[in-house]
Amino acid sequence: MPHYLIEFRFHGYAKRYLKRLIFEVARRFHVKGVTRKRPVPHITLAGPFETRDIKRVIRDVESVAKNYNLVNFKLRGFGYFNNLEGKVIYVDIEPSKELEELRWELAKRLMMYVELKEGDKNKKFAFHATIAFKDIDRKFSDIWRYLKSKEIPYINQYLLRITILRNGKILHDFDLMLKRLLNRRAALSNRIWKKTILRFKMKLFFRKALAKVKRIFWWS
Repeated sequence: MPHYLIEFRFHGYAKRYLKRLIFEVARRFHVKGVTRKRPVPHITLAGPFETRDIKRVIRDVESVAKNYNLVNFKLRGFGYFNNLEGKVIYVDIEPSKELEELRWELAKRLMMYVELKEGDKNKKFAFHATIAFKDIDRKFSDIWRYLKSKEIPYINQYLLRITILRNGKILHDFDLMLKRLLNRRAALSNRIWKKTILRFKMKLFFRKALAKVKRIFWWS
């Protein structure tokens, strides 16, 4: 049965920063857990999981995500944990209230018919972006010491699309800016991505303008 994953894929400066950091750690410490396949900096929102009703999963992602607009979060420092496969080092994510609500609303729907991982079933969720894992146990102390010596990343990012993967390949994106479900071809289209970014900039501009107007009226 196919394996599915629901995730957010980074864009812009945050994507470049994370990709550079992943390769930097891989080269410096000769580890390949993340770089064995083409690394795509991301935050896992649910999965991996199996289902015989992927159409329902797609409908639920669309139904939940369409109610959200500008969902932001921040990259703030580094962290690590142990799982069944070994240690994982990651960039810590500070979610907004909207991101926490979106993920939990989606998890509650999926739990009705999908067997999620234990961590996905909890309202309190560890948002993170993996930097290194699998083959790092013996080198963990050195890698951790190196990362702690670096400048702590403080990067703001917005959730523009939610990606549904099947066996590691994009099946669909739901675009929060365009309010559209995209098939694989559309999800990989640079032309549509430019529309996404343009709509994002417009929404952000109007949000900031409205906040400014509110401040003026508040002070007057």
